[in-house]
Amino acid sequence: MKEKLGEIRSRALQTMDNVTSLGELEDLRVKFLGKKGELTSILKEMGRLSKEERPVIGQIANEVRNEIENKINCVKEELIEKQKYEKMEKEKIDISISTNKERIGHRHPLLSTIEELEDLFISMGFTVVDGPEIETVENNFDALNSPENHPSRDLSDTFYITEDILLRTHTSPVQIRAMKEYGAPLRIVSAGRTFRFDDVDDTHSPMFHQIEGLVVDENISMANLIHTLDIFIKELFGKDMKTRYRPHYFPFTEPSAEVDVTCMACRGKGCPACNNTGWSMELLGCGMVHPKVLENCGIDSDKYTGFAFGMGIDRITMVKYGLNDIRLLFDNDNRFLEQF
Repeated sequence: MKEKLGEIRSRALQTMDNVTSLGELEDLRVKFLGKKGELTSILKEMGRLSKEERPVIGQIANEVRNEIENKINCVKEELIEKQKYEKMEKEKIDISISTNKERIGHRHPLLSTIEELEDLFISMGFTVVDGPEIETVENNFDALNSPENHPSRDLSDTFYITEDILLRTHTSPVQIRAMKEYGAPLRIVSAGRTFRFDDVDDTHSPMFHQIEGLVVDENISMANLIHTLDIFIKELFGKDMKTRYRPHYFPFTEPSAEVDVTCMACRGKGCPACNNTGWSMELLGCGMVHPKVLENCGIDSDKYTGFAFGMGIDRITMVKYGLNDIRLLFDNDNRFLEQF
């Protein structure tokens, strides 16, 4: 039996010198040390030995097992290190490659405008909040006091996913979410993409960007709204800019208004761009938050009032940079983007 143990030891150690993979090493381990391995089979025969021989053979068997196990561990470590080295060599990155051809980008004019608007409202005490682009009909229409027969709820005007889920048609649902979560008082702005079915031309797109603001507190009046918007417009376009408020209808505000600003080309003097009126096209919509909207969000309309406003960021970007086609903002044409 001593000879068999010695033979197993020699064969195992010699065989492991030629192993090239962890899989082969595991096969050898099972072959020699497994439940049905060669060493285990030898140990099962020890019951036939005399009492004097058993401890001697048992000690030799343990020494053989330990030596084989140690050899397996050493070979395993060597194979793992070899694999690591080969992987590093294969995946090595040549950091000496010239980067002269790398092109560094910059802010898209739309993103620059969004950040400028958000920073401006933050300086006025507003908090920026965000919300999902896929919305519920409840938040997008019902809570905003839009009746079921309102044109914007028609299938031909809005991108519906299901009867109760749609792509938001404005960023107003963010205001609903904020009022439901935080209650009053509240002073927030939210910017993001919105979606409405529209034919693509130089001023229309089925995907566009909006920013909306909301203030809810005690004793909020139309005067607060006008003062806030006047400050915003002067800070954005210049101290000489004037505003004009025209009555309008929105289901979620009452009273409501559209806001015109001084023509950017002539600064109010009159020119062909503004048909000699001195006023540019309508910039934004606004109004006092309808009491039903407050109540839908769990806010006491007898105690709190508020105002809201919203505008197209694409339009502001076009006015700011003198663009005449909204499609330029979405074409990803480097010839256009590199100008900014």
